[in-house]
Amino acid sequence: MTNTANSSAIACQVISVDALSPGISKVVLRPDQTTDYSAGQYLQLVLSAEDKRPFSIASIASSKLLELHIGTPAGDSWSSAALTHIEQQFRAGMPVMAEIGLGQAQLRQESTRPVILMAGGTGFSYVYAIAQALSAANASQPVFLYWGVRHEDALYYLPQLQQWASQHKQFRFVPVVQQPGANWQGRNGLVHEAVLADFVSLEAYDIYIAGPFAMAGVAREAFTEQGAHREHMFADAFAYI
Repeated sequence: MTNTANSSAIACQVISVDALSPGISKVVLRPDQTTDYSAGQYLQLVLSAEDKRPFSIASIASSKLLELHIGTPAGDSWSSAALTHIEQQFRAGMPVMAEIGLGQAQLRQESTRPVILMAGGTGFSYVYAIAQALSAANASQPVFLYWGVRHEDALYYLPQLQQWASQHKQFRFVPVVQQPGANWQGRNGLVHEAVLADFVSLEAYDIYIAGPFAMAGVAREAFTEQGAHREHMFADAFAYI
């Protein structure tokens, strides 16, 4: 992926590490210097000169803090090692190093097209930042946020998003659970299929996608068949698939 900002690593103080749900942690960092990045960009956590691990930034630049959502499912040593590094630095009172403002799938601020945000799992952090930026800009176009998870306990920001949707008439939130429990009252199945079911044509929309590469690839093809233009679909995964 191409860097669209200064790629030099800067020190970030670890403010907090908290559990959002089983296997998902929220990390809040405070950069030691002013940072400029666009909603939808990511940072690379620098574990060493040869080991840099990317994570979407769930916050927007005006917040002055960097919020990350790090999933550490069983057997995932890649994310677990990154979280362990952050926790060790936190306990020691030491900063972590990060390269901030990377990627090409950021919000297109100049566009007035209606927006579909679709995320799988902790890919939610990417679309959450874009939704915040649209709200902060008082954007008038409709925004539809689809969040797909395997089990409903992974919808760690469910109450906040439901409240947000109730307060903003142009914002619609659709959680989709792949393997719902008996008490789940919402949509179920695959998140991209929920999008396909809700829109006769995707031609008019800007579409932002984050989640597993396989999901992004399937969604790109399916959405194209339903009228979406490739130049109006954005995902950092597209650089690899």
